[in-house]
Amino acid sequence: MQTLFDRQSAAFAQDSFPDLTARLDRLARLQALMEKHEAAMAQAISADFGQRSRHETLIAESFILLADIAHTVRHLKRWMKPRRVPTAIHFLPGSSHIIPQPLGVVGIISPWNYPLQLAMVPAVAALAAGNRVMIKPSELTPRFSDLLGEILAERFAPDECAVVTGDAEVAKAFSSLPFDHLFFTGSTAVGRHVGVAAAANLTPVTLELGGKSPAIVGADADLVAVAKKIAAGKLLNAGQTCIAPDYVLLPHASFDAFAHAYADAVAQLYPTLENNPDYTSIINPRHYARLKGLIDDARAQGARFFEINPGQEAASSEARKLRPTILSQVHDNMRVMQEEIFGPVLPVLGYGTLDEALHYVNSHPRPLALYWFSQDKAATARVLRETISGGVTVNDTLLHIVQANLPFGGVGPSGSGAYHGDYGFKLFSKEKPVFTQSRFSGSALLFPPYGARAEVMIRWMKKIL
Repeated sequence: MQTLFDRQSAAFAQDSFPDLTARLDRLARLQALMEKHEAAMAQAISADFGQRSRHETLIAESFILLADIAHTVRHLKRWMKPRRVPTAIHFLPGSSHIIPQPLGVVGIISPWNYPLQLAMVPAVAALAAGNRVMIKPSELTPRFSDLLGEILAERFAPDECAVVTGDAEVAKAFSSLPFDHLFFTGSTAVGRHVGVAAAANLTPVTLELGGKSPAIVGADADLVAVAKKIAAGKLLNAGQTCIAPDYVLLPHASFDAFAHAYADAVAQLYPTLENNPDYTSIINPRHYARLKGLIDDARAQGARFFEINPGQEAASSEARKLRPTILSQVHDNMRVMQEEIFGPVLPVLGYGTLDEALHYVNSHPRPLALYWFSQDKAATARVLRETISGGVTVNDTLLHIVQANLPFGGVGPSGSGAYHGDYGFKLFSKEKPVFTQSRFSGSALLFPPYGARAEVMIRWMKKIL
């Protein structure tokens, strides 16, 4: 791993500002590899999960990645151009501009839940910015991780873009390398360790974490339509999505109608569960047991439990197809309201006024995403103004993440830094400020020895502020 890092560092030193042609070539090679091996990657991911919907992989991973490459290719020439910026009037006719410069070697630590998208979308931005890239994918998806390394090796030299595989100890060593930027996607707990390891090298870090993302339902919302959108967002990848709605806040009187509408929506989306190729398995037995434990803990503390099983099938722990579940009468002492759920379990809380709902959200750690359902423009403005979250989708779920012109990232405990599109290019670039002095400059008037001339100049400069 150290040898690979040294090779990439040496290669970058030999070509520290690759031109547009070189960067577009890297992106074209990456696009060709992703298209060529799309089916094989979907199969490997499904095998790692036990069973993962092929269409979910194609939609939520392959398509997002290919769309990101296409967007980057279209705009890269403009992103790379030096940008002229205004110069303070006191220093005219000098000029100021910004040059986006590659950083060097970028490290990417990616998670298991979307192993293709969350490894390669940051890599696209890093390569577009002119960097060398090392990727450490999750050990929980070993088939895909090994395959990704083989795929990239087909068209990329190790000193351009390479994969490092291994367990948590390898990830720990990886995060201790003196990268020029380290990008981590995963849990808040692991993110703390990554941040500490990187700090020893003063390595800049982007942390894409998680948290408990609320879905707030306004009093005027169409509960049938809202329930289906929440169900679709919650059950994509069986809830193993960092921006999945983690819990629902809705008016007290709406609970029964919402619960019925949600159960109907689940039945429409997934008429069966156990042998349904559209419904994804929980990644491994440990996570399956963790989710069952969250439900059991909530029930033991008085939560009401609604398991949704449209096909009335017997559950198989080997298949790990956890039944979509609604929990009501929950409170903050329950683990399900303390931990990011990351599964098809949906707590539902009631509120009396919008003030109460906003107070509840704001009294907890800032979430990665927030969802608001209402046609009331004044209430929508309040929610957007009075809450802080990584991103927001209004009247739907998840969709802010797929907008190429919106930054994606968390805030506070849900992460730091943002990427996607131009924001990703800037993240992995040093925006170098450059001031160019004119041949005709008055700056010498401010040189010592100081005296009456300096006093006159200072008074003049203050007047034209």
